[in-house]
Amino acid sequence: MSEIADEFEAVAIGDDHLTPWWRVAAVGSMVAFSLPTFITGLEVYQGLSPWQTVWALLIGSLLIFAIGSAMGGIGAQTRMSSYLLTRIAFGDHGAGVVNLAFAISLLGWFGININLFADAVSGLSTTLFGGSPSNLVLSLIAAACMTGLTFAGFKAINLLATLMVPVLALVTVILAYNALTLESLPQLMAAEKATTLSVGEGISAIVGAIIIGAIILPDITRFVRSWRGALGVTFISYMIVQLFVMAAASLASGATGSGDILEIMLQFGLGLGAFIIVITGSWVLNALNLYSTVLSIKATFPKLSQTLLIIGLGVFGAGAALLNLLDVFIEFLIYLSIIFIPVAGVVIADYILVRRAHYRIESLDQNRKFAPKAFGAWAIGAVASLIMYYYPSLSPSGISAIDAIALTAFSYLGLAWTDRSPAPSTQTAGD
Repeated sequence: MSEIADEFEAVAIGDDHLTPWWRVAAVGSMVAFSLPTFITGLEVYQGLSPWQTVWALLIGSLLIFAIGSAMGGIGAQTRMSSYLLTRIAFGDHGAGVVNLAFAISLLGWFGININLFADAVSGLSTTLFGGSPSNLVLSLIAAACMTGLTFAGFKAINLLATLMVPVLALVTVILAYNALTLESLPQLMAAEKATTLSVGEGISAIVGAIIIGAIILPDITRFVRSWRGALGVTFISYMIVQLFVMAAASLASGATGSGDILEIMLQFGLGLGAFIIVITGSWVLNALNLYSTVLSIKATFPKLSQTLLIIGLGVFGAGAALLNLLDVFIEFLIYLSIIFIPVAGVVIADYILVRRAHYRIESLDQNRKFAPKAFGAWAIGAVASLIMYYYPSLSPSGISAIDAIALTAFSYLGLAWTDRSPAPSTQTAGD
C-alpha cells in the first residue's frame, strides 16, 4: 500500500517505480481507444470533405504530438507530475489556482464519461439482449469500478491497459477492414459531400479533444526512464493509435453514412467489440481522469488523506454524472479548457528556456509563493484564446488553442527573460 501512496505524494518518482516505456504507451493508447476519440473522428469526417479530413487528422495529430512530446519529456526528465511542474512554474499559491481548475475540469469529464458510458451500455444491451439495467445503476457501477481502479494506482491502470490494447486494436482493425470492404478507399476519397466545418475548425476539434491529456501527460511519463521513452509514449499514443482510431471511425462513417459509432459497430456485427471499447476504454480513461485529479488536489493540499480523497472525489464525480449535467457542463468544460490550455505554454517555456535549474524536487523547499509573470502570460494567452474562440478570423493559424499556447510562451519569454538561470550542473533524473 505504501508504494501506491507514494504515487500521490509531492515527490519525484524513484527508480523502483519506473516502468518500461512501451507499457506506459499502452495507457496512453487506451485513452485513444475510448469512445470520445471515435466520436471525434466521426464528427470531423461529418463536417469535412474526405481529403480535408485527412489533412485535419494529420495536422491535428502532429500538433498534439508536439505539445505532448514537450510536456511528456519534461515529466520523464524531472519525474514529477504535471501539478508539481505547475507549482514550480506558477509558485506554491499560484499553482493552487491552476491545479483546482484542472481538478474541476477532470472531475467534469469523469462525470460526462460516466454519462456516455451509461447511455452506450444501455443502448447496446437493449439492442443485443432486449433489456438493460437503469442508467442510475449503470452509472453507480461504473463510478465504483473506475474509482476502485484509481485506488489501486498507476500499476493497476497500466496492467489493464496492457492487457486490453491488443484486443481493442483488433476491433479497430476489423472496423476499418469492414468499412473498406463496403466501399474501396478510392471510392471513399472521391465522395462528394457538403462541408459544415473549415479545415482549421476540424483541426481545432481534434486538438481540443486531446489537448488536456497532452498537458497532463507528465502524470504517466514520469514513470519512464528517459525523455526518449517519453517520446516513444507520445508517438505511439498520438501519431499511431489516436490517428488510426480516428481514421478508422472516419472510414466507417464514410462507408455507412452514419454518424453514430455504436450503430456502425452493430451494423458490422461488432456488438461485442463495441461493448469492450465502451467498458474498458471508459474505465481506463476515467481512472486516469480521477488519478490526475487526485494528483492535483494532493499536490495542492498535501496533508489530505489519500484514501478519503480518492473516495470523496469518486463520489463527487459520480454525483456530477447522476445529475446528468452533460448538456450544460460541456460548454463549461470548453471554457475551462480554453482558459488553462495556455498553462502548457508557460511550463514549456519556463523549463526549456528560462528556469530549468529550478525543475528539481529539491527546489520545492525554497519555491516562490507566487509568480506574477507566469500569471501575466497565462492571462494574455487565456484572453487571446477566448477572443479567437469567438472571432476565429483573428486566429493566425485558424487553431485558437495552438495560437494561445504559442502566444503565452512568447509572452512569458518576454516577461521573464531576465529571470533566466543556468541549467543544473548535474543531470536530472531522466537524462
